[in-house]
Amino acid sequence: MAVELTYFEGRGLGESVRFMLAATGTEFTETFLKDKAHLTTLRSDGDLMFMQVPMLKIDGLKLVQSMAICRHLARKHGMDGKTLEDKARVDMINEGARDFLTKFFPIGFAPNTEAIKEDIKNKHFVRFLPIFEKLLAENASGYLVGDGLTIADVTLFEALLNAEDNFPGCLDKSPKVKAFKAKIGSLPRIKAYLEGPQRKSPPTPEYVKHAMSVLS
Repeated sequence: MAVELTYFEGRGLGESVRFMLAATGTEFTETFLKDKAHLTTLRSDGDLMFMQVPMLKIDGLKLVQSMAICRHLARKHGMDGKTLEDKARVDMINEGARDFLTKFFPIGFAPNTEAIKEDIKNKHFVRFLPIFEKLLAENASGYLVGDGLTIADVTLFEALLNAEDNFPGCLDKSPKVKAFKAKIGSLPRIKAYLEGPQRKSPPTPEYVKHAMSVLS
């Protein structure tokens, strides 16, 4: 069965799913929401358990909730930790990385974008970057947990891409984090995704307008 992602033609909540699909070497097609009627049809057909996208068709399932989708992919491909202790650690760090990542989501959508960016620069970098710097210093492999790529690494990598997109040079005082970003970005599957056609651009005013019209 073909793997199909249904979402907007933009990053948002769908981007975490795309990164996990790329990291696991899972080829996928995409269906983009065209208008409000398209979303209404998906809802009325019972495809969206919580009436929200993204939705991933995979393994005979119609999965919703972006992190549930990502965790399914992590379990399926052994990216959730090797031991019970590692699995718990991956979960904890992934949740923290996700908290960091979501701070960037309102940029371009919220009317107070500049205030949001000030909060990120003055509060969230100070809170999160030292934690990840310490975690990476404690693990000689260059990954967050164990000696291989996990969902936590992928989530943090996405957050760091957002960080440097919006605040160039923000990682210069966090050398372990900066090296981690370079390491994950150079992995063949991740690198191919970043350079490929399925990687979406940052939100434009036109994209924001379209997304809001579909969701209104």
